[in-house]
Amino acid sequence: MSENTAVTGTAFDDAKKQLRAAQEILGFSDDDYELLATPRRELSVAIPVRRDDGTREVLHGYRVQHNLTRGPGKGGTRYAEDVDMEEVRALSMLMTWKCALLNLPYGGAKGGVAFDPTKYSEAERERITRRYVAEILPIIGPEVDIPAPDVGTDAQTMAWFMDTYSTAVGYTAPGIVTGKPVSLGGSVGRAEATSLGVFITTREAIKHLGLEIEGATATVQGFGKVGRDAAIFMDKAGMKVVAISDVYGAIYNADGIDTQALAKHVDETGKVVDFPGAEAMDPDEVLLLDVDAVVPAAVEGVITADNADRIKAKVVIEAANGPTTAGGDEILNNKGIMVVPDILANSGGVLVSYYEWVQSRDNFWWDLERVQAHQEEAMMSVWNDVVAFAEEKDITMRQAAVAMAVERVLDAHHMRGLFP
Repeated sequence: MSENTAVTGTAFDDAKKQLRAAQEILGFSDDDYELLATPRRELSVAIPVRRDDGTREVLHGYRVQHNLTRGPGKGGTRYAEDVDMEEVRALSMLMTWKCALLNLPYGGAKGGVAFDPTKYSEAERERITRRYVAEILPIIGPEVDIPAPDVGTDAQTMAWFMDTYSTAVGYTAPGIVTGKPVSLGGSVGRAEATSLGVFITTREAIKHLGLEIEGATATVQGFGKVGRDAAIFMDKAGMKVVAISDVYGAIYNADGIDTQALAKHVDETGKVVDFPGAEAMDPDEVLLLDVDAVVPAAVEGVITADNADRIKAKVVIEAANGPTTAGGDEILNNKGIMVVPDILANSGGVLVSYYEWVQSRDNFWWDLERVQAHQEEAMMSVWNDVVAFAEEKDITMRQAAVAMAVERVLDAHHMRGLFP
């Protein structure tokens, strides 16, 4: 599970606009705004790497801890060419709100390395990961800041994280990261947790709009670690996923795509195009089809002031982090299109990461039924709270979710006080 914009400003500017909107709703002071708008700690590191051919290059990595008032930092690590400090700042702030919205005992953090992992061998990715961990090691730890997978990283990456950290401290420390392989203390249900959360919020949004799940239509932009399982969950529930895209192209079937067959096709070919159960379509049109729900599950900044007016769906489910820019969000709001914000829609991942962290600390492991039952209960509770707050204040779902989260962080800050 992730911020560029098509309007003037950066992803961090958009994140601060959301915070400013929360200030208008809650009425807190400018001093409190500055406190919440300023990341607590930022680290930029150089990562020298030796390529397989013997050449060397230097990559750039980042880790930002936005706010630690409610607990240790929590947030993913992404590997992508466009990773920069501004993006990581924005994502760390969103993680603060996401954790607070779910009432988890975490603050918000995020990290990343600026490179395309598909252009590097597995051995090179391992060396990059281990050096990155060594560089950020002074500011991470099971009680300090707990990384997790994100775009371009996976359970194997987290295994390298854990091993490198454990070697440095002299003992095995499974709680240093979440999203690990189950064989190394990971949690069952973590791999599909973000996708399940996307499905739960999609299901509830469809019901909230007075529609039936059976036969409801959707499109999914992105068929990676989040979009893939989210589409399969929707399909199994009786929804028609009529269009799906990835970085190589897009496919369409008005009667609904067989998502499990598509998953097998992608496993074999690496892309959704040329799937025999659908026809090719323009990827730019996937978010613009006349369906009940559109699910941007790929990258940030895809719904902008340039295309938001052409969106026809009844609801946008933000499976990706920051897929809607501030300009796009305003247009959707003016059109009366419901937007389920990222800090709610894709929060299943950090929720089950918390369950993994708890299991690591207790050395007691839950079964899948227990994990998913807890996830369903927690996400339904948050969904109902956000809907009720939005209706009470006559505000959008995003404004409600962020305001609720900000209020919890501020309450904790005021109780702790300011040192010294």
